[in-house]
Amino acid sequence: MSVFSTSPPNISVEEAEAIVMEDYGIKVAARLLDSERDQNFLCSDPEGTRMVLKISNPDEDRVVVEMQNECMKHVRDNCSRWEVPFVIPSIEKKEITVVDRGVNTYFVRLLRHLPGPLLKDVVQDDHMLYELGLFLGDLCVAMSSFKHPYAHRDFPWDIACIDFIRTHKHYVSEDVAILDYFVGHYEENVLPNISALREAVIHNDANDQNVLAYNDGGVRGIIDFGDVVYSFVACEPAVCMSYVALERDEPLGPITQVLRGFHDIFPLNKYELRAVIYMMCIRLCITVTMAAYRKNLFPGNKYISVSEAPAWDFLKKMQNVELRAWSRGFSELC
Repeated sequence: MSVFSTSPPNISVEEAEAIVMEDYGIKVAARLLDSERDQNFLCSDPEGTRMVLKISNPDEDRVVVEMQNECMKHVRDNCSRWEVPFVIPSIEKKEITVVDRGVNTYFVRLLRHLPGPLLKDVVQDDHMLYELGLFLGDLCVAMSSFKHPYAHRDFPWDIACIDFIRTHKHYVSEDVAILDYFVGHYEENVLPNISALREAVIHNDANDQNVLAYNDGGVRGIIDFGDVVYSFVACEPAVCMSYVALERDEPLGPITQVLRGFHDIFPLNKYELRAVIYMMCIRLCITVTMAAYRKNLFPGNKYISVSEAPAWDFLKKMQNVELRAWSRGFSELC
């Protein structure tokens, strides 16, 4: 069992409000938020202060939750110009509390809610996408000095873990040959240069629902450190670029802006730049494979497949693109 095959928590709104009152001494009104494998509630106290109650999947390891907390603190301490969540301690001064529901035990945290629109809610013009890249570069600089033994984990959302695609592609109802096509390109064009690809702890999920923006444009910060992992540094911009590319007729210009901004802050070597397009495609292969796998387990959770259809559209389009040409174009940023 894993957090991907175990049912998310099923805590009611009333129970969530009671948890905040009992553990934190705060009276709140709560409402359920969308979540992939955990359970999150947006909570507001009588003064209008907002918090997020995060209840971890019952199969989550406590050490992983602790790692997420430590990583957020590390980023705040080393990248102060950007906003990231911070943990509100309980009455007993604990960053993580425990809820026992008999069969399952859940790790619980209360985080300060960060206001403002998400990236998905603002205009993503070239300037905004370049600034997004600058932000990711800053984030990578800050996180490159973060060390934690539990970041070194086998994690399906890690682009370096292509075995997940191989072992779960039978759940996919679309043309599996598409997945084999991109895995083959990754093996041929990325793996031979693996010694030149630097590694560090990365956020690994800078999508448009996790990046915070200003109403008039510009990046404010990032939320959701649940996918933090030790992986290739080049995966950080690749993950972000894969989501920026979705639902665009001409994605090359926008994703190049993100990569250019990242590279201006955190310069990538030629092998890393060449690898980015293949990493992007692998990330979206993971997206559609994970959606197919988890829809089979949890058909009622619509959030699981939020990016599935546009990811398939992009992958099908990229079958007709000369990936090596894009790879060479990215490497010219050196």
